[in-house]
Amino acid sequence: MRINEEITAPQVRLVGDNIPEAGVYSLSAAMKMADELDLDLVEISAKADPPVCKILDYQKYLYQQRKKAKEMKANSAKIVIKEIRFGPNTDEHDFQFKLKHAQEFLQEGSKVKASVFFRGRSIVYSDQGEKLLLRFAVELEEFGRAEQMPKLEGKRMIMMIAPVKKK
Repeated sequence: MRINEEITAPQVRLVGDNIPEAGVYSLSAAMKMADELDLDLVEISAKADPPVCKILDYQKYLYQQRKKAKEMKANSAKIVIKEIRFGPNTDEHDFQFKLKHAQEFLQEGSKVKASVFFRGRSIVYSDQGEKLLLRFAVELEEFGRAEQMPKLEGKRMIMMIAPVKKK
């Protein structure tokens, strides 16, 4: 974004609230208007023909942009991912224990990444791992929804579960 003397186009299109009439002006006339108002001539769209400019207080404009960016950042939700790991032959007690933890994580608003690790030859039980993850997702249905079906990546099968938004 160029301002004042940095603008090189011979003619500019002026838009905004503080000018008498929007339209195409010579660069010198636009600069003169900006000086009379003690403001800056700021190039909004350089790609247009002629370039679009606005007369405004550039420092105030920058301040407002930073303030908006800060507000947007503050309003954006921080996504936390908690991981729960299983083996392909996880027994019932361990499954229930991990299920309880996953429920707590989802109620906090965190995503849960459930994965089944296959060691050595246990990869032959990949269908067992998939059943385990699908059962896990079904048990957590009231707390979160599965973002993707279980998929095998190398020696582990992964499934993401996102928390359900409360009304």
